Amino acid sequence: MTSSSRTGGQILVDQLITHGVEQLFCVPGESFLAVLDALHDASIEVTVCRQEGGATMMAEAQGKLTGKPGVCFVTRGPGATNASAGVHIAHQDSTPLLLFVGQVARDALGREAFQELDYGAVFGTMAKWVVQIDDPARVPELVSRAFHVATSGRPGPVVIALPEDMLTEAATVADAQPYAVTETHPGAAQIAELQQRLSQAQRPVVILGGSRWSEKASRQFADFAAAFSLPVYCSFRRQMLLSADHPSYAGDLGLGANPRMLERIRNADLVLLVGGRLSEVPSQGYELLSIPQPKQALVHVHADADELGRLYRPALGIHATPQAFAEAVATLRPAQVAAWQAETKTAREDFLRWSDPSPIRIPGPLQMGEVMKHLREVLPADTIFCNGAGNFATWVHRFWPFRSYASQLAPTSGSMGYGLPAGVGAKRLWPQREVVVFAGDGDFMMHGQEFATAVQYGLPIIVVLLDNAMYGTIRMHQERHYPGRISATQLKNPDFRGYAEVFGGHGERVTSTEEFGPALARARASGKPAILHCLLDPEAITPASTLQSIRKAALAAG
Repeated sequence: MTSSSRTGGQILVDQLITHGVEQLFCVPGESFLAVLDALHDASIEVTVCRQEGGATMMAEAQGKLTGKPGVCFVTRGPGATNASAGVHIAHQDSTPLLLFVGQVARDALGREAFQELDYGAVFGTMAKWVVQIDDPARVPELVSRAFHVATSGRPGPVVIALPEDMLTEAATVADAQPYAVTETHPGAAQIAELQQRLSQAQRPVVILGGSRWSEKASRQFADFAAAFSLPVYCSFRRQMLLSADHPSYAGDLGLGANPRMLERIRNADLVLLVGGRLSEVPSQGYELLSIPQPKQALVHVHADADELGRLYRPALGIHATPQAFAEAVATLRPAQVAAWQAETKTAREDFLRWSDPSPIRIPGPLQMGEVMKHLREVLPADTIFCNGAGNFATWVHRFWPFRSYASQLAPTSGSMGYGLPAGVGAKRLWPQREVVVFAGDGDFMMHGQEFATAVQYGLPIIVVLLDNAMYGTIRMHQERHYPGRISATQLKNPDFRGYAEVFGGHGERVTSTEEFGPALARARASGKPAILHCLLDPEAITPASTLQSIRKAALAAG
């Protein structure tokens, strides 16, 4: 702790160190040169990125993996608006994130100066808190508050605006104390009521989601699920919360979900929802549970009291973090053998059949079922899989068995372009972990420039790029609603193998199933960031459908 005179920029960097920040991401700007200068001699590792959206997604990915706020710096105006995609992801994914944004000098505020923005107005609906620091003496106070806001209750993004003249002004002020996350614990009476409800249930199910989890909490909940033989489903893009090898694991509530799983949840008499909100995608368009009164008895556990009863009225609402709740239930044991034990076994068998890639056949010489089978055979169980948005992601979500906590990076907000920056953020954080990015051709080009960042920092991520020369998801919906009328969905793509090579990475072109395994082996052996440019038949729009069959069904329906 120091109370000597320092510039606002130096005070700010000292606060980041105080709060345990070891890495940050940025696209540099003249609006925060004083911060860049203070970082020159600091212990914080800085990753320089190529676009603010990618930089913010890298920071968000680290927040998602660690539960600690990811940190990103961008410049004012265009830099801030570019970064907004990452802020929106952090909001909908409940990820702690701090976005520091340069601002015009204080004496120019309100004049629509060069690149000036009203950050409260721009980010107010997608950030938990937006603040502008006008006095360097208040930097410790407001940065400390930002860390606490970003991590408390339902975590999320905080945007901090930094007037450039404030950063060069000196002040004498003490550093704040390191932030600490407060865990909200369930009451003993609530745990007793949960156990009573379980003892009376005939068809219970569990749904895990949200944030505020940890590796320890995941293990503790796994013990609880095993003791009670409960069927457990993970929410959309939260499959790493329970190992796919666990005897209770029965699938994920994503897009194109297993119909047998959905039927079980609809017919359940008790739903234990832990950590998640059961928003639009996992609720299958808000149809899985009735709003506001579910027909199933709902026990909803959430770290933010405002989420309890917001959409679904719970029979039992428990205001607790997933970590505290998992610790509370880990030692519970049923009074008798669960009446639903056989049903849990059947649910598990349904999942194993649904997630088996072996029988999947699609048009074209590149069979993605076989590709997924090969990945399952050769990659480590703790491989971190990253993806953005598009039909291509179904191959990962349905056929990769997530078996390790903090091994999945995917945006529940459905933001395209997320996979590559997320992979960079993950590899920068844990260089010893294998990182695989799944991307579509349209998805990849949203933030493809961050491949240069991977090369610059020597991050050997593997990008499996599925190229069907179109915005596939939109084309699929187009064929359903306007069959045969193709408009604004076709793409002409570069040679992505050459793209990787000219950036200084490793590139492979894959046109058939037989070529994939050797290409992957060469990419992994190269020690470089790599792109496997996989040419996919355009008709192979999902694992179960073709464009032709979708169009035919739409025309038949009139």
